Amino acid sequence: MAKISIGLVQSRGFPTKKESLDHHLVLIAEAAKKGAQIICLQELFLTPYFCKREETDLFDLAEAIPGDTTDVLGEIAGRLGVVIIASLFEKRAPGIYHNTAAIIDADGKYLGKYRKMHIPEDPGFNEKFYFTPGDLGYRVWDTKFGRIGVLICWDQWYPEAARLAALGGAEILFYPTAIGWLKSEKAELGKAQHCAWETVQRGHAVANGCFVASVNRVGIEEESEFWGQSFVVNPYGEITAKASADREEILISDCELKEVEDFRRIWPFFRDRRIDTYAPLAKRYLDE
Repeated sequence: MAKISIGLVQSRGFPTKKESLDHHLVLIAEAAKKGAQIICLQELFLTPYFCKREETDLFDLAEAIPGDTTDVLGEIAGRLGVVIIASLFEKRAPGIYHNTAAIIDADGKYLGKYRKMHIPEDPGFNEKFYFTPGDLGYRVWDTKFGRIGVLICWDQWYPEAARLAALGGAEILFYPTAIGWLKSEKAELGKAQHCAWETVQRGHAVANGCFVASVNRVGIEEESEFWGQSFVVNPYGEITAKASADREEILISDCELKEVEDFRRIWPFFRDRRIDTYAPLAKRYLDE
């Protein structure tokens, strides 16, 4: 398709998974009514951001993928004729859990999943306790409305991840996200942190000649203030749509997929890559 419309659902945390699912089903329907054809939900959309502390009981929040939630999302995706990207807490086996995005096509069919590869460990973001690093690679899916890559939050700081998804043919990279400020850091570092987050993803769009869509959660959860500001950028890194910093919002943006081809003809970065020189990237650090 020459043009597609994407919808980023920027929302808050809810006390229970049922409340969140019911609320997001309404938001998905609203996004579809506004014309969205591919709808992306925020990271771990069913729960509050629970990684602020290490508690074994919180593993009970995890679920099978595919499973009950993807069945419900598949039904609404098929009924509305939209693609849905949903980030969930996956239970793979006892003691093995992942931060996982499920991809559902516009006919309601479950296409597969991406497991978050890069797992952070920072104050207020204790994800290494909960999530096993992904092992499915950087996958790309052919949906009814275009070829998409899906990465998750901390993945967005790694140019290697964006590159590999783009090399797989992704025309749009989606980043379900849960990022924000700690109260103790906001005054000193808040503006710089947000600038870095937005800038690196704009760079991924330029370096790979594709669209990038990042959807963040919003609201205050204990010491964390999620900064919202979900956005979409085109292959030149220009922000074409941006959400607010402090409220729930459905961000709609049109993407002319022909721009991917046009950009790559003018700036053929993939053609000029010196793949014969990149072997050292497989090393942790070049100290020898």
